[in-house]
Amino acid sequence: MNGAQSLFKALVDAGVTTCFANPGTSEMQLVYEIGMTDKVRPILCLQEDVVTGAADGYARMTGAPAFTLLHVGSGFGNGIAMLHNAGRANTPIVNVVGANATYHQPNYPEHELINGHITDLARVVSHWAKEARSASNLGELGAEAAALAKTGKICTIVAPTNCHWDEANPPPIVSASLARPKTAAEAIARAAAMLTNGKKTGLVLGNLALHGEALDIAARIGAKTGAALLSETFPSYHLSRGEGRPPVDPIPYAFEIGLRFLQPYEQLIFVGALFPVATFAYKNKPTMKSPPGCDLFIMSSVDQDLTAALKALAEATDAAGAAAPRQPRTEAVAPSGELTAETIGQSLCMLMPEKAILVDEAATNGTPIFAATKGARAHDYLAPDNGGAIGGGLPLALGAAIACPDRKVVHLQADGCGMYTVQALWTMARQKTDVVIVVFKNDVYAILHLEMARVRENELNARMKWMLDLDNPALDWVSISTGLGVPATRATTAEEFHRQLEAALGAKGPHLIECQIAPRKDLAQLEDYIHKNR
Repeated sequence: MNGAQSLFKALVDAGVTTCFANPGTSEMQLVYEIGMTDKVRPILCLQEDVVTGAADGYARMTGAPAFTLLHVGSGFGNGIAMLHNAGRANTPIVNVVGANATYHQPNYPEHELINGHITDLARVVSHWAKEARSASNLGELGAEAAALAKTGKICTIVAPTNCHWDEANPPPIVSASLARPKTAAEAIARAAAMLTNGKKTGLVLGNLALHGEALDIAARIGAKTGAALLSETFPSYHLSRGEGRPPVDPIPYAFEIGLRFLQPYEQLIFVGALFPVATFAYKNKPTMKSPPGCDLFIMSSVDQDLTAALKALAEATDAAGAAAPRQPRTEAVAPSGELTAETIGQSLCMLMPEKAILVDEAATNGTPIFAATKGARAHDYLAPDNGGAIGGGLPLALGAAIACPDRKVVHLQADGCGMYTVQALWTMARQKTDVVIVVFKNDVYAILHLEMARVRENELNARMKWMLDLDNPALDWVSISTGLGVPATRATTAEEFHRQLEAALGAKGPHLIECQIAPRKDLAQLEDYIHKNR
């Protein structure tokens, strides 16, 4: 076999069979070999952040990695933003990046980077990155990357073209997934002592603790000890919520709201989550959302076996037999009147089917919708912005739909960041994915108006607004979506949206609804508060 065949055999033998791709000349041997087998499913995407973001969404819903196929350093660079999000979410992904032949790289052809190599670029967003030294080594790296990725790692293989076509040995046999380390008994004992000391306590969950057995165990611990179930601000992997699931409250993103939210807590125990730091440093403000003197303890890091850790903590607190609280169904009524985030949330709560996947990049409109859908039918919730890089919503929804073709995906998309990866709509249309996209068209980067309130002395002038507003020219999402192959409608009232959402959820295939809404009124109040207290 040749090197490309050895690589794909290693990946397929490890169960890595879905490929999100944007190939170029240096990947043609790889494309040819994929075309010669029915064991790899190739999915073409028109921009690299769509490739990497879709691989993120796929892995979050399957628990197993897909692999990407990217073209040289510049192509990999185009996909870095969504790889950063995936890395901060500890999502398993294998990247395969084509490169010039090893013997041609010293000739400095156009694709060679001016001050380094592709592996230098890859390392900043990969837990593991290596360049193949030979065709046989390419297969070996495939086996190694697949095994490591399954532990929640981003693994990047740089594949020079001669390593694709040269003769290669068969790849080594991939062993079962690497076992995650167990949490130390001393850490379990300390957490148990904190949970029984009578102080106001939050159990902050992240990653694999946010769904399945781990979440149920955490809920029993909370019920037994009185600890509140919290989550990291942007739930990684996915958060299981809705009817019949244990309620979990994410720590708010907005700094001032996060401070107020955590103010009552005397101690926080973290399981698969990090400390609640501010996303940005602000002048004369603390860098932590938790109050001064709050005891912060990481019981289990994201790399550890979180389910086993929570089982041990349940035993230590005598919570194994406790009844976990369950979210009741909210009985909503069809909304009417002005179209707002609240009325959209009301419709979603009523109409979303059981086992739906809700992807949320609604930005400033996300908070009221999250609250409104708390009692919706049982669903899984995905947040794309774990690394703070916006634009991941459409690719994440695409990947989730590929992973779970029998489940309806509902994606909430802010208009500004939706333009970052709008090419995902084309792949949704091509793959006939069952996705309903709800676009919040408020013609402004509303979050940046809040951030400007922290630094401006006076009101925004025209030059400032020119860099924050999106109304000149206004985006026409119906035309954009239709042009990329996804049918689209426009809603301007709560009644129109409710009817269009009901129709879209009742049909198969992708559909986009553009919602013309005004900026939230309470955000203006928050903006004023931030400005006065800067």
